[in-house]
Amino acid sequence: MESQKLLLARAYEKEGGEKIDPSARPRFHLSPYLGWMNDPNGFSYYKGEYHLFYQYNPYSTVWDSMHWGHAVSPDLLHWTYLPAALAPDQPYDSFGCFSGSAIDLADGRQLLLYTGVRKEEGGERQTQCVAVGDGLNYRKCAQNPVIDGPALPAGLSRSSFRDPKVWREPDGSLRCVVGGCGGDGLGRILLFSSPDGFRWAFESILAENGGRLGRMWECPDFFPLDGKHVLLVSPQDMLPEGLEYHNGNGTVCMIGRYDEAKKRFYPEKDQAIDCGIDFYAPQTVLTPDGRRVMIGWMQNWDTCAPTRDEARPWFGQMSLPRELSVQNGRLYQRPLRELEDHRSGRVEHRDAAFEGELTLPGVEGRTVDLELTIRPQDGGAPCRRFTLRFAQDGRRHTALSFRPHESVLEIDRSFSGSRRACVHQRRCLVPSRDGTLKLRVILDRFSAEVFVNDGEQVLTAAITTDEAAKGISFAADGPVRMDVTKYDLFAEG
Repeated sequence: MESQKLLLARAYEKEGGEKIDPSARPRFHLSPYLGWMNDPNGFSYYKGEYHLFYQYNPYSTVWDSMHWGHAVSPDLLHWTYLPAALAPDQPYDSFGCFSGSAIDLADGRQLLLYTGVRKEEGGERQTQCVAVGDGLNYRKCAQNPVIDGPALPAGLSRSSFRDPKVWREPDGSLRCVVGGCGGDGLGRILLFSSPDGFRWAFESILAENGGRLGRMWECPDFFPLDGKHVLLVSPQDMLPEGLEYHNGNGTVCMIGRYDEAKKRFYPEKDQAIDCGIDFYAPQTVLTPDGRRVMIGWMQNWDTCAPTRDEARPWFGQMSLPRELSVQNGRLYQRPLRELEDHRSGRVEHRDAAFEGELTLPGVEGRTVDLELTIRPQDGGAPCRRFTLRFAQDGRRHTALSFRPHESVLEIDRSFSGSRRACVHQRRCLVPSRDGTLKLRVILDRFSAEVFVNDGEQVLTAAITTDEAAKGISFAADGPVRMDVTKYDLFAEG
């Protein structure tokens, strides 16, 4: 029987969500049906559809009273909202149904594994809980919580123990990783196993934070990819290292080796997943055709204020789904290939030589796929600075600036229309290629995702600029040659 709290949430979101005109939402990025959205949860393929749940407060556009929102898609680009899946209605999750994951069971049902949070004297108690259902309705299990304090090694926090990510082993058993924290305040990733999804046993500390990569590690994901194992985490309280790991809440990819006998992951390389302003808590799914696809919350805890419109009844977006690969010891991310099926109105300008400012016929828009390559003119020296401006009108724009001599790429939304002085710039180091740079910029109504050199780096930013600002322009301090191809995305009609 559905709880009264869940029924109330479903009724409230239905009434409010139906009033939101689709034109007031992103065109092809998932936003909450109503209210607040943060971390992606339960990213899975079940009964022929992709399911994406999300941290959700239907009652307000600020974080509070965590539910699970729910949407499904046949292709990861067209989403249909379903009623809220979970509400904080039990003693063990009375303060919130926090992040988690999903997997199908042998009997055909879908299992949701999530963190239940309750308040108690001295703070919070975080435990791992399960609910099972048919893709629409889910029932919490009587044996909840299924992973509680006694299952943890001595010295690990009961109040920083969250965000389980589950997968199935070749023998049919299940495993999950959960973020934990020691008495030193530093993150651990804990590995658990289960024969059925309901009975769980602690296996090992899979990986731990020595203090270099922030403190608590949230939202872990662990999977094999291209002959390596990959661990994704979202650390809190990071310190920057050069132009990487901007201080605050970040996202980190570790690539390395998994020792099955010791149940231990040994990182060999690490990198920021996204070097932009707004990206956190990514989660992946393995598609039926074998691709590892990632979606993240296209926001950041440190950057919510400048991108919240008090008049808008929703807040938060998910990133474009990204296909992952490991190349030369590095994580590469590329836009989901199905996006190319929704491109139209091709405009191409090749070998445009210029210095100063330039606009090109037909190159404008706010829901576009823009590909460009810049290089020095006629074998000469690189320009001193190259700038791409988009979402531009007479007063507003967002900019990408590249300084070839420093190999630095910067995204800057200071003039995008935000009325708050918060985080508006991020920079990353782009390996030098003699002044040549390749960019693919995906624009939606309220966001920009920049893929650098075929996915070697990615920079993401949410923007609030009025959609009427459609200008795209180029500027070069020094001579450059440029190839530009622009497509409209998801054109009407």
